[in-house]
Amino acid sequence: MNTPLQKDDPNLPSPLRLWPGVVAVCLLWLARFGLKALIPGFRGFSLGMMWALGAALAVVVWWVFFSRAGRLERWGGLALMPLAMGATWLLRHESMGLLWLLGYAVPGLCLALVAGAALGRRFAVGPRRATLAAALLLGSGAWALVRTDGINGDHVADFSWRWAKSPEEQLLAQAEEPAAPGSPSPREQTAAPPGAEPVAPPVETPAEAPATPTAAEPAVPQPDAQKAAEARPAGGWPGFRGPGRDGTVSGVRIATDWTASPPVELWRRPVGPGWSSFAVHGNRIYTQEQRGDDEVVTCYDAGTGEPVWVHRDATRFFESNAGAGPRGTPTLSDGRVYTFGATGILNALDAGSGAVVWSRNAATDTQMAVPDWGFSSSPLVIDDLVLVAAAGRLIAYDRATGTPRWLGPADGVSYSSPQRVTIAGVPQVLLLSESGAASFAPADGRRLWEHAWKGFPIVQPAVLADGGVLLAASSQSGTRRLAVAHGPGGWTVAERWTSAGLKPYFNDFVVHGGHAFGFDGRILACIALADGERTWKGGRYGNGQLVLLPDQDLLLVLSEEGELALVQATPDKFTELARFPAIQGKTWNHPVLVGDLLLVRNDQEMAAFRLPLAGA
Repeated sequence: MNTPLQKDDPNLPSPLRLWPGVVAVCLLWLARFGLKALIPGFRGFSLGMMWALGAALAVVVWWVFFSRAGRLERWGGLALMPLAMGATWLLRHESMGLLWLLGYAVPGLCLALVAGAALGRRFAVGPRRATLAAALLLGSGAWALVRTDGINGDHVADFSWRWAKSPEEQLLAQAEEPAAPGSPSPREQTAAPPGAEPVAPPVETPAEAPATPTAAEPAVPQPDAQKAAEARPAGGWPGFRGPGRDGTVSGVRIATDWTASPPVELWRRPVGPGWSSFAVHGNRIYTQEQRGDDEVVTCYDAGTGEPVWVHRDATRFFESNAGAGPRGTPTLSDGRVYTFGATGILNALDAGSGAVVWSRNAATDTQMAVPDWGFSSSPLVIDDLVLVAAAGRLIAYDRATGTPRWLGPADGVSYSSPQRVTIAGVPQVLLLSESGAASFAPADGRRLWEHAWKGFPIVQPAVLADGGVLLAASSQSGTRRLAVAHGPGGWTVAERWTSAGLKPYFNDFVVHGGHAFGFDGRILACIALADGERTWKGGRYGNGQLVLLPDQDLLLVLSEEGELALVQATPDKFTELARFPAIQGKTWNHPVLVGDLLLVRNDQEMAAFRLPLAGA
């Protein structure tokens, strides 16, 4: 018969004191994940991380000094924790960056310590130590079995098993190279990887003008594709956020009763990762994607979604927050498509065939390192120049040859794009950087004026009817209106107001009827341009994007989850008119509306819809 162990049995240590550890780990999880529910965006994430690390330290203090564990258990457990984390780091999936390993594995490891202590608190010495060690190894090692598919706008990670194929891998596994309808294979152009040799020399040694490339054979549409092409209305969308980079679609009135007349899906197809939007001309649409080790520019038929041509650059950008792929949007001008990739490759391609006209490496030309989230600027064409922002540094290239023409000052990091504006009758280029806002003369890059406002700029500025400028520096700082004037003494810039009523993160706002409409965190909001006061806030669309239809006071919203919504662009109250599911998955890309053709995409799929027009 077995004899129970007595209290003075040396094999049975004193029970552990658990309650301080339980309290500390509960506070840790509340801080790490509970604050996110109360405080959206980066602020909630950063505060949660800070308080969670403090609570994790409390867990360690409890274990070492107040748990009643034996010396070997206390110090052995403390030593095993960083060893387990180190092993997990070595075995982790490449997508698991240090920040996310700390953000998720540390709370899990602390929970495993308390859980292991609770399970083995009345065990004999050997089993208790084994239970504790197993809990710590499992609590840390489990993170080596997963990958992160990025985060949403609230910094909440999306995890998958590391052996499960990603949407990009599934796309590549289909072995479906873009092929023109009716053609056996697509027209492809490939550039050398910029990491090995620059696409072109730096500014100090300008490249000679390249020879005119040979045009590819034009794609021959099949009858069905030709019929679809003829059905599409003429029109265009030259690049990022439309002709004025202001997200405004004039001359279009759509039906708002989507119960009676819902959007009609024309086609849907998988797409490589990337946060590009579309450029549209006639029956051709252009976007940028990542396909394995190649960053690609793709042209599709607008009527069918079938590929027409593809251009490849042997480079790949990846970071664990937003994933792989280019961030900029193609720009169309005079038969060419200009693209700027996440690693700095600037291409000028023939819009009809994809043939390379010229190509540069802006990272090399500007001597700017690739920023954390990649180069995100979309090219801007002004007269005979093509401008891009390499982080916070503008560079202008000759439109015909790609030769660098001028280089602006390095003003820190920026994920915004250069904006063509006219203030006091003077054409200029406006760029936001972490230093603030600055304006430059397009012809030679002279700085005309600047306004210091430290931040983390991503969204585009807006120029108001009186020449004022509306800008947002970060999701914490809110929105600021500047009064900009030009007189005999030069340029003057003054702050009119700063408002916390509209705090966009990476979601661009629009201006209409004396008000600005945009995202305050994950909720839509409206502020008055006169004083910055918020007039309403409503509708949870995550960190989505929107376009303005000014002819009918209407916002077309694309939510972070891929849902379409119609919201009245009026200042009196928030009114949602309709909602419709469009695509699935995290959606940060800007929607495009050309006539009745609506194009949407994310990092997994793209789709085209016909929106019924008002009165049709």
